[in-house]
Amino acid sequence: MKKIFKVDKDFQETRLDKWLRLQKINLPHALIEKLIRKKEIKVNNKKTKTSYRVKFNDTVEIYGLSKLKNKKDIERSSYIATKRDKKKYDNFVIENNENFLVINKPSGISVQPGTNSYKNIFDILKGTNYFVGQSPYIVHRLDKETSGILIVAKNRKYAQLLTSLFRIRKIHKTYHAIVIGKFSYDKKTLVDNLVYFENKKKINQKAISHVKLIKTNNNYSFLELTPVSGRKHQLRKQLFNIGYSIVGDNKYSLVNYNKNSHLMLHSRKLKFMINDTKFTFQAEYPSEFTKFLNSKIRSL
Repeated sequence: MKKIFKVDKDFQETRLDKWLRLQKINLPHALIEKLIRKKEIKVNNKKTKTSYRVKFNDTVEIYGLSKLKNKKDIERSSYIATKRDKKKYDNFVIENNENFLVINKPSGISVQPGTNSYKNIFDILKGTNYFVGQSPYIVHRLDKETSGILIVAKNRKYAQLLTSLFRIRKIHKTYHAIVIGKFSYDKKTLVDNLVYFENKKKINQKAISHVKLIKTNNNYSFLELTPVSGRKHQLRKQLFNIGYSIVGDNKYSLVNYNKNSHLMLHSRKLKFMINDTKFTFQAEYPSEFTKFLNSKIRSL
């Protein structure tokens, strides 16, 4: 038995593998490749590639979904936002206009649904009044544990525009972090080759970040971080590599924190320009961040 989909105009030029995820069909990349080789995923009745960019009115056919293992993981249901969820997010909105929404993302929630992340920003926002008759477009990411500025496009045009601005580094992000130890530099540029694995393939990616010391004592340091590149866990990895792990980080640290610990990494500022109009946004610190900062650094 096959499933047939028609591509909506809002998804014009979206990669096939990404388009599948947007249809809530959660197939691993390697499995998509396998199904394409076996001609069980076709576009317009023709063999294709995962990198193919779908066009408006393309017909996508998928065969044999019911025969695959882990069926529950293949067709993933969306998280249904509660009234409490929707009301709560009103308090996080920094900017709301016809083209994009800017929120102060809380720590502890993923931006998009994933294997271990059912509740997520994407599904919550699409059920709010900010996206009536529209679908959110995620144009950049924040780690689940990281708080701060997140920009979400409201239409395909601005999704492409903002994605392009991020790619060519015309959107400037500033993070604030609290790390363990007395930071030894006033300013420092971190340049690393970070290692990632994709389908068991080892990938090296160059990462560049600027670090500026705001305040320090013998125990902790308060830092301003400006990433030039945009790699997964970039700031967390780079700071750990030079011996300064972020407070609350259970992944890149020698300290074991409990599961309720707050990662002291906050996306503080974001600025960019569109058609000669400057946009600058700033996100207030979460209460946990402010409390730790005041008690451990500013009070000393």
